[in-house]
Amino acid sequence: MSITKTDLYFEMDEEDKDNKKISPQVLAYVDHLHGKWHFSEIRAVFSRRYLLQNVAIEIFTANRTAVMFAFPDHVTMKKVVNALPKVGIGIRYGLNQARRMSLASGKQLFKLSNMTQKWQRREISNFDYLVYLNTVAGRTFNDLNQYPIFPWVIVNYESKDLDLSQPNNFRDLSKPIGALNPARKKFFDERYASWEHEQIPPFHYGTHYSTAAFTLNWLIRVEPFTTLFLNMQGGKFDHANRTFFSVSQAWKNCQRDTSDVKELIPEFYYLPEIFVNQNKFNFGYQDGDVMVDDVTLPPWAKTPDDFVRINRMALESEFVSCQLHHWIDLIFGYKQRGPEAVRSTNVFYYLTYEGSANLESMTDPVMKEAIENQIRSFGQTPTQLLTEPHSPRSSLMHLFTEKYREQRSILRKVYHKFLFYLCTNKLTLLA
Repeated sequence: MSITKTDLYFEMDEEDKDNKKISPQVLAYVDHLHGKWHFSEIRAVFSRRYLLQNVAIEIFTANRTAVMFAFPDHVTMKKVVNALPKVGIGIRYGLNQARRMSLASGKQLFKLSNMTQKWQRREISNFDYLVYLNTVAGRTFNDLNQYPIFPWVIVNYESKDLDLSQPNNFRDLSKPIGALNPARKKFFDERYASWEHEQIPPFHYGTHYSTAAFTLNWLIRVEPFTTLFLNMQGGKFDHANRTFFSVSQAWKNCQRDTSDVKELIPEFYYLPEIFVNQNKFNFGYQDGDVMVDDVTLPPWAKTPDDFVRINRMALESEFVSCQLHHWIDLIFGYKQRGPEAVRSTNVFYYLTYEGSANLESMTDPVMKEAIENQIRSFGQTPTQLLTEPHSPRSSLMHLFTEKYREQRSILRKVYHKFLFYLCTNKLTLLA
């Protein structure tokens, strides 16, 4: 990498021993192996973690692409940020465009940004707010080990019709995936209570809700993720029984399997192509000679587009809007670690947390490689953004201004109950 007064250049060293290990099939999908970015193209610069170390940056450009660079240490990363233009993390989050913003922690960015207030006032959607939280917490589409995390919100994948006005069709967002099933919660709580190890702290879950392997399994039908999956698996697809083949079965697995506590990825809410085997890959046969092809959708979704549309409607529903702050507490907030995480059955293997290992200080290359491999295998918990409960979203009724009070009073008299679905998120009309 080289930086001038006006441009950033990057040239991949094709003779580097580590680069030579990268599969040519994977490199075919990698952009910017030889790149040039004019400073005028750069819109945002975020500091990022790589293998839980603060040694990387992610640059967002005017053509809506992003590139991530990992450096040997934090000092080098900081020097690069100070040589790049003063764009901060862009203009979307209400923050000053300054280098100190690019170097700020996720917790600092969350505190200074106006996005939570916008979400509370319903000026942005639940989807957009989750994208924001993932972004400032270090999650990125450029690192499969830190892929953005979205929640399961629907629990009914069996009915022919799905009524989104019924609370029993929605997940309890105040509990982690592993604690939704009482019997399984008991198992995890007992594991934590009985854990005895001098070097490894107790944990509820030995697996994570987000890993590179899980992400690739969700996206296995779409390139370049198919190629990345094959590269990870030594050139072969996994056993068909372990391949993502049914939304309903995936939900059942993460309710009863003690090694499955997966959350979802953003694509479940906007990309129907992930459910279709358009390239006709041969994923093999499950036990019982059932061929794995397109993903089996719930009966209430006639097509992949239909599933994504309904799933997105559920995410933006009033029920989820009123509960989402609880899930945020678990993934990004005060229930992510410490005593509240223990009480919430939400403690993961210690090497998934930021600050659990200082790779820069390790002098033993064998030990360092072993820790790096463990971090890759166990997943990585997002940067903690807040240490107190996240504020809830304002209810729709609280958004009515003075001029709507009379209409609201009349409606209450007519229907004798509280009203929910009265207006759009931007309050443009009264239904």
